[in-house]
Amino acid sequence: MNIAIKADKLTKTFNGKTAVNGVSFIIERGSIYGFLGPNGAGKSTTVKMLVTILSPTKGDALVAGKSIKNEADAVRLKIGVALQEAALDEQQTGYELLELQGRLYGLSKTQVKERITELTSLIDIGDALKQRIKTYSGGMKRRVDLAAALIHNPEVLFLDEPTTGLDPLSRSKVWEEVRKLNRELGMTIFLTTQYLEEADQLADRIGIIDKGILVAEDTPKALKARVGNDVIHITTKKHLNSAPAALKKIKEVSAVNVEGKNMYVNAKNSGTVIAQVIEVCAKEKIEVVNLEIRGATLDDVFLEVTGNQSKEQN
Repeated sequence: MNIAIKADKLTKTFNGKTAVNGVSFIIERGSIYGFLGPNGAGKSTTVKMLVTILSPTKGDALVAGKSIKNEADAVRLKIGVALQEAALDEQQTGYELLELQGRLYGLSKTQVKERITELTSLIDIGDALKQRIKTYSGGMKRRVDLAAALIHNPEVLFLDEPTTGLDPLSRSKVWEEVRKLNRELGMTIFLTTQYLEEADQLADRIGIIDKGILVAEDTPKALKARVGNDVIHITTKKHLNSAPAALKKIKEVSAVNVEGKNMYVNAKNSGTVIAQVIEVCAKEKIEVVNLEIRGATLDDVFLEVTGNQSKEQN
């Protein structure tokens, strides 16, 4: 395997509190890796260690073959980083921003010009490069920030929630740009996102972190398969504190999770189980507003391994 990132027992402690606890994973070069987790799970801290903003308390990681602990400067030259909150000078034009970024990475004026031309065709920037950044829409700011992260042609690109707050059309454009970077340039992409659909659509493998620990990691297909064949989603009239114990005793039921007025029953052969589920709800006097059977999604995986619904579904 040609490895782009190898994390080895990454640990970060703040004032005696462990935010990331012994996280290890391997990411293959040329792949897209989705990194998910609830708020406060250690997701951002892990990313900050990988991009050398924070130093690990214990453990290490190799990014593009360089140690984040002992070769931080070398790591920074090999990665591109587009954080959730783009730090853009709104008085600059897009072109001026990219020109400055290229020069800071040691590119000549000719190289910068050539690279901006390449990025203009790769990412949907267009004539907006001539305008001041303060006139840009949210989607445009995300795209020019992405271009700035790519100006030096990095080996590994870190994208921190790149579509948060964007409208569906802008999200779709960013998705296509991410696919194009991976497909045409073979770029390794480390993607954090709160949208599970985004991870499902883009990622080759997914890691889920909770309470500082990597609790699940596999392909999207394999993660969904571990939940069970189907999910019976029950919407109730009133909030539930817990699921009836009788549901968990049904032979084909593998798990039951409750989130407010929503109950999720993971089951094989759901067509035969549904009658028993309805019977239990009736006996427990649970007022059912809606009931549907569907295939497992990444949100079901997220709920099972973290005990939380994704932010996307709340």
